[in-house]
Amino acid sequence: MKKKLTLAAAGLLLISQLNAADSNTPALYLDTAQPVDQRVADLISRLTLEEKATLLNHRGPTVERFNIRSDQWNQCLNGVQWDKPTTLFPVCVALAATWDTNLVHEVATVLSDEARAIYNGWHLNTNASGQHKGLIYRAPVINIERNPYWGRNHEAWGEDPFLTGRMAVSYVQGLQGDDPHYLKLAATLKHYAVNNVETDRQKLNANVSERMLREYWLPHFRDAVVEGKACSLMASYNAINGTPNNINHWLLTDVLKGEWHHEGFVVSDLGGVRTMVEGHEKKQMTYEDAVAKSLMAGCDFSDKEFMDNIPGAVRAGKLTEGRLDDALTRVLRVRMRLGEFDAFDKVPYSKISPDVINSAAHHAVALKAAQEAIVLLQNRGGLLPLDRTKIKSIAVIGPLADRVVMNNYNGKASQTVTALQGIKDRVGSQTQVQYAVGGDVTGSSNSPTALSEAVELARHSEVAVVFVGTTAAVEQEGRDRKTLGLTGNQDALVQAVLAANRRTIVVEMSAGPLTVPQLAKNVPALLQAWWAGGEGGHAIAEVLFGDVNPAGRLPHTVYASEAQVPPRDEYDITRGFTYMYVNGEPLFPFGHGLSYTTFKYSGLNLSAKKIKTDGQVNVSLEVQNTGKRAGDEVVQLYVHQVKCSVKRPAKELRGFQRVTLQPGERKTLTFTLPAEKLAFWDDQSHGFVVEPGAFDVMVGTSSAAIRLKNQVEVIR
Repeated sequence: MKKKLTLAAAGLLLISQLNAADSNTPALYLDTAQPVDQRVADLISRLTLEEKATLLNHRGPTVERFNIRSDQWNQCLNGVQWDKPTTLFPVCVALAATWDTNLVHEVATVLSDEARAIYNGWHLNTNASGQHKGLIYRAPVINIERNPYWGRNHEAWGEDPFLTGRMAVSYVQGLQGDDPHYLKLAATLKHYAVNNVETDRQKLNANVSERMLREYWLPHFRDAVVEGKACSLMASYNAINGTPNNINHWLLTDVLKGEWHHEGFVVSDLGGVRTMVEGHEKKQMTYEDAVAKSLMAGCDFSDKEFMDNIPGAVRAGKLTEGRLDDALTRVLRVRMRLGEFDAFDKVPYSKISPDVINSAAHHAVALKAAQEAIVLLQNRGGLLPLDRTKIKSIAVIGPLADRVVMNNYNGKASQTVTALQGIKDRVGSQTQVQYAVGGDVTGSSNSPTALSEAVELARHSEVAVVFVGTTAAVEQEGRDRKTLGLTGNQDALVQAVLAANRRTIVVEMSAGPLTVPQLAKNVPALLQAWWAGGEGGHAIAEVLFGDVNPAGRLPHTVYASEAQVPPRDEYDITRGFTYMYVNGEPLFPFGHGLSYTTFKYSGLNLSAKKIKTDGQVNVSLEVQNTGKRAGDEVVQLYVHQVKCSVKRPAKELRGFQRVTLQPGERKTLTFTLPAEKLAFWDDQSHGFVVEPGAFDVMVGTSSAAIRLKNQVEVIR
């Protein structure tokens, strides 16, 4: 068998071959002293048309003449995808619930460490077991949660573009690293744009106004591109206003590359070109036309269809060589910055050892993330935290009590801890912990016997903890939710357990919001624990017993009823979507979350009462822990335009800080509020406008719990 060369060895061999063939034509693209763009241009000048096409197939074969692998991408959304164990983190909607950008950066740094370590292990030992993975990673998913039924809400960061933007920047920077010359990984933003319905997604058309696009559907993508410097974006399957995103020149070129000056590349979703031929109605075309139109619109990288049809499209005059070379430049520029064409040990990230993969230190970060993500929704009568020194018997009940729910884009987990195991690990020998499944998430294996056993166990225990929620059978890629309520017999299970034992705690383990008004009305203590990753069971137990003071906050609205949610084909959020425009009171508001301690807000101060349309104001206040436990508070800054010529949100999030306070401790927090964050999109001028007038500046513990309020006036 012919032994494969490493990229570094292949590069040295190629230099030797080229110099031997023509001493006047050195391989400039392998010279690290040269600017990246000159190196890329040199490499492109050496490629045939067919080789160029091959390198734009993200699953293509190796270009043998230069020994350049084409298949160089992977997934790492909340755990690096590999055929060996990697660290499993909570899903992204749970990470959003931490409202902690520093933690999100830390999580993404762990993910990129493990991804680089896999790559390094392959280069250090080409015969090592385990899949060989590249350095282009398809994360994060930053689609916005307008649709609470969306099957992929667990992959995203909630319903608010400001919160999502802050999380996206932290995650992207953690993946890509901070070296001025080399990328650690290349992050790919998914799915650009207006994508949050799974049903018929390959042919779905979203009718969206320009104002909604600019104010709601695009700001977080802009943040991740302009500030986060994300290397690539994935064009989503859907169309916007009749134009499929894969051939949407306005979206991929005018906005992304023109306005935002994106220097990286656009990749189609898997089969994206195929949807032009077989999916979108009235847009069906030949594969050659679909490839040409995709590239000319700004899609740079795709599937086998690119490799097979680019040469013909160029020869037929449907695709210009200039645009083809631009696409290749964008892809190869990223690969150059990843160090693929340089000596292995020249790249600083080559020093990351495979020993870090799935390490104890990384599991500690996963535990911290799970702890910070848990939201205390309600706690009537102070039932929580439980005193494990006094409780002699605990009933642990529910179909998710002894299960760790996985999602599509994480690794092969090991050492996962269920909630049942976490509780057992946390109590002493004097406490009896018994388990009953009670039912099933989907209802496929419900039985009266299982329900009866759970009820009897609850009746004869001092406290009952019921774990309910969703699994991939309810919400997942390709599968939207059918209901916002509990599926299977879970609602009946909770009601029956509660009737048997009033000291019942319900732990929700779902991705999307659960509309459970009867539970909220009757259950004394309610927690949202999400799909909590490999260490989730320990985190849940620590919150239940007070070893960790919960401080997670909801990144989405939990609607009071399904009738409160506008139709899923309505893309104008002013019709009642999200905390900004919700009609009526929600079950639990955006930003909501309780604590085992109390906090006092005081001294809201604005650095100026009036600011110009291009100015800014500093907002400061003091927060004090007035309780007896240390805890984190998430201070949230909202704004509202008092009078406006167009319909504006009741509140818009414009800042947040998670702060740790010891009992009695005070801290002064400061936010910077630029006037540009008070703007709305004007359909007449096709630009953002800051309208003069009064703006409420509000600080609170959620979008519905404002503690302090002041006003600033914007003047010309």
